Amino acid sequence: MDKNYAAWAARWRVPAGFLLAVAYIVLCRPQRGILIAGAAVAMVGLFIRAYAAGCLNKNAALATGGPYARTRNPLYFGSFIMGAGFAVAGGVWYLGLALLGLFILIYWPVMRREGKFLRSEFGEDYTRYAAAVPFFFPAVRSGNLGGESFRWDQYFKNREYRAALGYAAAIAVLAAKMLLA
Repeated sequence: MDKNYAAWAARWRVPAGFLLAVAYIVLCRPQRGILIAGAAVAMVGLFIRAYAAGCLNKNAALATGGPYARTRNPLYFGSFIMGAGFAVAGGVWYLGLALLGLFILIYWPVMRREGKFLRSEFGEDYTRYAAAVPFFFPAVRSGNLGGESFRWDQYFKNREYRAALGYAAAIAVLAAKMLLA
């Protein structure tokens, strides 16, 4: 992976996500059944993110407990599940393709870059962890590496409540758009 591209992707991941969100709001066509189904899928992603954030002590310790025992990137995996749920809720198939494109072009290089950073910070501990735990898609069996368990103070310190607020706002916008259509 090109270091310059990974740095560019890291810098532009949030603006690209916001651009996709604006396009999503304009283009989506929610209907009752798909909105409910998509919201449920997105909520699963929200719970994955919340669990991961509550087990993460950023830059202080290598996270290996909780969801980090099944995937090295549970926050991104949760975001992916949330995005898939919102793509379903939006009722337009090409929104799902746009999400997939965003993940491949922006988030995949960012995850690789963060892995290199963690390897430089935690050395052999990270190398062992990476050998035992899948990069993105969670393992069915836990890596049983110990590590932090969920803590509410970590959840709030990592400001994960913002994802919950974003979820609620998105559902409200989708419901309003559906009712006004």
